[in-house]
Amino acid sequence: MSSLAEIIEQDAAAVCSAVDLSPLDGSSVLLTGASGLLGLHLLAVLRLRARQTGRPIHVTAIARSTPPAPFGDFFAGPNIRFARMDLADSEALIGLPRHEHIIHAAGYGQPHRFLSDPVKTIRLNTVATLALIEKLAAGGKFLFMSSSEVYSGAQRTPHREADIGTTGPDHVRACYIEGKRCGEAICHGFRAQGRAIKAARLALAYGPGTRIDDQRVLNTLIRRALLEGRVSLLDQGHARRTYGYISDVVETLFSILLYGREAVYNVGGQSATSIAELARTIADIVGVPLTVPAQDQGLPGAPSDVALDLSLAAAEFGKRDFVPLRTGLERTVDAYRALYGDSAGDGRQRAAS
Repeated sequence: MSSLAEIIEQDAAAVCSAVDLSPLDGSSVLLTGASGLLGLHLLAVLRLRARQTGRPIHVTAIARSTPPAPFGDFFAGPNIRFARMDLADSEALIGLPRHEHIIHAAGYGQPHRFLSDPVKTIRLNTVATLALIEKLAAGGKFLFMSSSEVYSGAQRTPHREADIGTTGPDHVRACYIEGKRCGEAICHGFRAQGRAIKAARLALAYGPGTRIDDQRVLNTLIRRALLEGRVSLLDQGHARRTYGYISDVVETLFSILLYGREAVYNVGGQSATSIAELARTIADIVGVPLTVPAQDQGLPGAPSDVALDLSLAAAEFGKRDFVPLRTGLERTVDAYRALYGDSAGDGRQRAAS
């Protein structure tokens, strides 16, 4: 079994091979949300690119809290500066210099987290976005991480960039939905002034590097399989999701940042599955039984189907190949085994005990 760092570096190498990252050589990059799944992989690519070329990429990596121990090495290096700050504080960024590339990936992707403090969730996508754009150097490029949640309430799937949702500001998830919509509006406003600013509507990225306490469905199912020796669903798993493996997602994000011509792009994967099918695949990989309840009790406000039309990005950047779901899940399970160590044990042994 590979170590967590090895798995992430393998994925970073795939991105470096797929995208011309030469505009980053010798430049400065400001990355928020650096300790999250996206941030770790974006940072891993920047580190690897600098090693491959011998040209420094000066990275300021911002996170709300100190990165967990397994990820600490990703923030080490002579040209990487880690800054711990709360971007919901409007004065947090005052002392930072301007950067040539900025990726605003900070935010709470987990529903239980973005619903726990609605005001902070809104500020991260609005006030912080405004402050970060002010840190963009003349001629610089900015990427705002939006979300497929902006399509909430839209009936037609897969969603296209010209679509928008129908939910109102009183929706149970409005703090996240409206925060992302307003963040995009801010990007459009500055783009109209001639700034190179783009937004990526991301859906369901997964892969090695997720925090050990991440409570989104895919990660919860893997955790139950490894630690409890079984996979159990809270409902019958009829909801459908289309997952994107992290290397595919990061490849597209760098393409948008460096070469994107449009204002907004969908970013995700092509692995469409029901939650029940996802659970069944994870149970099979780990070798544990699956339990499905007789009745449904879905998460309030959660969409029944999440699928994005990726044809805009595919036409512009030529991406055709995506990591298959089972392959991505196997790599993610390996990463969780590395995180849990001996606590993970053998799924089959736990199931039999």
